[in-house]
Amino acid sequence: MAAPQERLDRLFSRLGYGSRSELREWLRAGRVSVGSQPVGSPSLRVDPKLVQIDGRPLDHPDGLYLLYHKPLGKVCAHDEPRSVYGDFPAAWSVRRPAINTVGRLDADTSGVLLVTDDGGWLHRWIHPRRAVPRTYRVGLAEPITDGALAQLRSGTLLLDGETSPCLPADVEVLAPRHLRLTLREGRYHEVRRMLAALGNRVDTLHREAFGPFRVDDLPSGSWRLLDPHEASLP
Repeated sequence: MAAPQERLDRLFSRLGYGSRSELREWLRAGRVSVGSQPVGSPSLRVDPKLVQIDGRPLDHPDGLYLLYHKPLGKVCAHDEPRSVYGDFPAAWSVRRPAINTVGRLDADTSGVLLVTDDGGWLHRWIHPRRAVPRTYRVGLAEPITDGALAQLRSGTLLLDGETSPCLPADVEVLAPRHLRLTLREGRYHEVRRMLAALGNRVDTLHREAFGPFRVDDLPSGSWRLLDPHEASLP
């Protein structure tokens, strides 16, 4: 099957390389090629994987799939001074579609975060039917009680303002004030609200894993590209 092709001007615009007038200047300067052949027309239909500028391939024309270690203090919002998107190359901010986080972690939560410009891939990870496990290391203000543990595991805990209970959680007690908590749904501030409903308070929160992804060897604030096998999941 032939590789999908795209107009050169639309490709460059989609990947944030510049305007159509800028592309025409690059074409006149001989900076753009397909394989070893210079390109002269911005309307030429091309295989994005074969296009080069100044002898270098285009920057991930088939999409971006990243594993990011979110630090404390960063927020998952565009156009914010503390935005996580400031940790990525500036050119990615003008790609279309824009890059987005797969779900969100609040400013006081660190850990595993996926980032992509592929909306379909993003929604597959967060769809409730997939029940992707999310594992958190939780520091509490007060020691956890046996009754609270039972409620976390029961599937009967009801959060303030909601009418359906949380799914049962897997809970490992690491110390009286420290838990490892695995959930399979992504409600708003779910961990904090669950412990608040039990009369406790979350002091520290770190997401250790999201599905198969972990950031054990990835420094805080850093990211890496997912390889094709990883990006093919789920």
